[in-house]
Amino acid sequence: MKQRIITAVIAAALFIPFVVYGNLPFTILVYAMAAVGLFEMLRMKGLSIFSIPGLLGLLALFTILMPTSWATQVEETTGFSQLEYVSIFVMLLLIYTVLVKNKSTFDTIAFILASVFYVGIGFHYFIETRAEGIAYIVFALVIVWTTDSGAYFVGRKLGKHKLWPEISPKKTIEGFVGGVVIAVISTLIFQYFAQLDVNLWILLSVAILASMIGQLGDLVESAIKRHYGVKDSGTILPGHGGILDRFDSLIFVLPLLHFIHFIG
Repeated sequence: MKQRIITAVIAAALFIPFVVYGNLPFTILVYAMAAVGLFEMLRMKGLSIFSIPGLLGLLALFTILMPTSWATQVEETTGFSQLEYVSIFVMLLLIYTVLVKNKSTFDTIAFILASVFYVGIGFHYFIETRAEGIAYIVFALVIVWTTDSGAYFVGRKLGKHKLWPEISPKKTIEGFVGGVVIAVISTLIFQYFAQLDVNLWILLSVAILASMIGQLGDLVESAIKRHYGVKDSGTILPGHGGILDRFDSLIFVLPLLHFIHFIG
């Protein structure tokens, strides 16, 4: 626990200034975190990000991560859209399986592409959300962090019924509900200070939905790790695991906030 706290304090001290400042430094940081996230995904399957498929996947990831403003500028300059560039990398990855005579198989390419979209979409909306204003990023972080803490402590204190033991044996239904409740309470406190121009009932409804989806995002990563037989996605954050271990909920919550048009 001591190591977790020390790592959390240091990580927050490094991370928060980038979030507050935003702009290019924040975008570069998100690109770096996403690259590490893809590295963690590929390593679970024994693949190297420094292989030709890995590097093509990384380029596809960087393309997906492009902020909307960058993508518009690239399309105006080159005539190719963001989707068209991603499609080119998909075709190159598939062509690679032919060139190496199936030493790199369709299954491998499918895994790389699934990993690229899994990591890329969530972190893309990290950049897009910050562009809408720091308050929305803080709101999302409040939901994710308080849900995680609430689920952990309520689960430890009151948890009796397993939520999904085949995927995450320690998670309980009581913890899941407790996480949502704590997220709602935290949203009320957040709104008292932030005063977002949103109807309170809509805000609370979004908080409930985001808390639930965030916990499902956590379970998604747990299912992936269990399938590949790893405890943590990485070791970059001592006591916490890897980038995906820390951002698994957020990369589901941020797209959600855009998909339901709460943001944007």
